[in-house]
Amino acid sequence: MTVREITSILESFAPLAFQEDYDNSGLIVGNANMEVKGILLTIDVTPLVVAEAAAKGLNLIIAHHPIIFKGLKRLAGNSYVERVVIDAIKNDIAIYAAHTNVDSVVGGVSFKMAELLGLNNTEVLRPIQGQLVKLVTFVPTEYADNVRRAIFSEGAGVIGNYDSCSYNIQGQGSFRAGDATNPFVGEKGKIHFEPEVRIETIVPRHKLNGVLKAMIDAHPYEEVAYDVYPLDLPFKNVGLGVVGNLPEPSKAIDFIRHVKHQFKTPCIRYTNPVTDLVSRIAVCGGTGISLLGNALAADADVFITADVKYHQFFDAENRIVIIDIGHFESEQFTVDIFYDLLSKKLSNFAVLKSEVRTNPINYI
Repeated sequence: MTVREITSILESFAPLAFQEDYDNSGLIVGNANMEVKGILLTIDVTPLVVAEAAAKGLNLIIAHHPIIFKGLKRLAGNSYVERVVIDAIKNDIAIYAAHTNVDSVVGGVSFKMAELLGLNNTEVLRPIQGQLVKLVTFVPTEYADNVRRAIFSEGAGVIGNYDSCSYNIQGQGSFRAGDATNPFVGEKGKIHFEPEVRIETIVPRHKLNGVLKAMIDAHPYEEVAYDVYPLDLPFKNVGLGVVGNLPEPSKAIDFIRHVKHQFKTPCIRYTNPVTDLVSRIAVCGGTGISLLGNALAADADVFITADVKYHQFFDAENRIVIIDIGHFESEQFTVDIFYDLLSKKLSNFAVLKSEVRTNPINYI
């Protein structure tokens, strides 16, 4: 299999369109058409990780954090980033990153955190904006079912936990076929009126091309009329963070100890408990304190994230408990997400978890 074929499995789970503007997810080093001998999974790419891949004969590294966030002006080996790129190229190893796109999908990083804490009734904490469009097309009445089935099969018409959603209006279309046409109905040079159904449905922007192709293939007309409107709506199934409920209320201090245990960290930082019992929990893997307002709006008793600065703890203002569990600790199970996804799709293929501890922080 090629790098492209393998990474397409990840992108079908977490499309690159879902990454944040500052991010650099995707293929960073290597050729997408290169044949893959084996895969090494890691949170970060360091020179030791590249050396491990080379020693094990693995030529594709899939990481959570991109090794390059900004453009490199030189490759002289003066930083660990430069050395990683140089070593990867020398050893013909490709590097691929799946970062905030994996943070943003159901089953991604924050959902994994919620799973570890046993949360139920989970939902996205801050849904992504600008990723939905409305598709409108006009179809002869007797072909409307065919077109609807075609576009639904490509991912159109999903609203929350409902699929095959559309709005349909019966009307009458008109057109006049030119001399160079081959009209499905009507005659060249004459205005024709045809009973049609106006079909309206919602489409995730990253699936639009596939939906349009399916629509055109299923549509009987030589020229298919359609409109695409951008929607200023949240995509409720995609976005950063997760909020959910504990199976039953817990004493605040007991829950804090539970968090420490589940994330296997020797040290966590937290603000004073606001109430004796907590039940509604918000989480965000990585640097997520910018979602504090969303956690408060969701009536969360606790917000768990990482990289909280000293003065940001004051923003709890006795309204919520902020828990900082550490960046690596919040995302450490991302490798398991990658492994479970790829091992199911790639049977009898070498998919290994890195044995290198890439967390640069030690505790004493």
